[in-house]
Amino acid sequence: MSSTPSSSPVIAIDGPAASGKGTLSRKIADTLGFAHLDTGALYRGAAYALMQDGGDADNAQACIDAAQAFYDTFDTEMLSNPALRQDDVGQTASKVASVPEVRTILLDLQRSFASHPPAPYKGAVLDGRDIGTVICPQAPAKLFITASTEVRAERRTKELQSKGQSVTYERVLQDMRERDTRDAGRSAAPMVAAEDALILDTSLLDIDQAFLQALAFVKEKLS
Repeated sequence: MSSTPSSSPVIAIDGPAASGKGTLSRKIADTLGFAHLDTGALYRGAAYALMQDGGDADNAQACIDAAQAFYDTFDTEMLSNPALRQDDVGQTASKVASVPEVRTILLDLQRSFASHPPAPYKGAVLDGRDIGTVICPQAPAKLFITASTEVRAERRTKELQSKGQSVTYERVLQDMRERDTRDAGRSAAPMVAAEDALILDTSLLDIDQAFLQALAFVKEKLS
């Protein structure tokens, strides 16, 4: 697919779940005065629509129908629904996102946001799993944020438990490994680092250390 030329600076941030990419993306967007889009929330929205309708995530057509319904009624306020952050929605979203037609449906939303961020923002930060490779390959600044699976599972376990969810580290680790395998192995836009992306491993970094490294790279690329 051809990409839509962007009229505003775009920062593409990819990486697996609980790598820290969401927090970094928001901090970078706030610092630079850019709009931020968590593209994973779009797939979570489609997954949530599927689950609400009682659909089967292993049924490709059901996933496509749910994504189309989500697209047809899309409003940015939908992405703030706390239900989208439930772990079961995230697991379903990984399955929904593996359907090529679903990714096609949601492609325009992402590229439109990147090319024309809402006023008064002067640029856009998109985070996801295929931003630098598929959605915005022309982005001048690309980062791939990662961390060991064990560290990411520990982070996600603490996050879910802090929200009152009854989860164990062992279960979260297993789910994360399965999700990583799906995301990296899918035929449609697999999760891989763009060739010109900065690969930033946050396993041994706190958020401030990771942010300073990421911001320095972004400023260099945008200068």
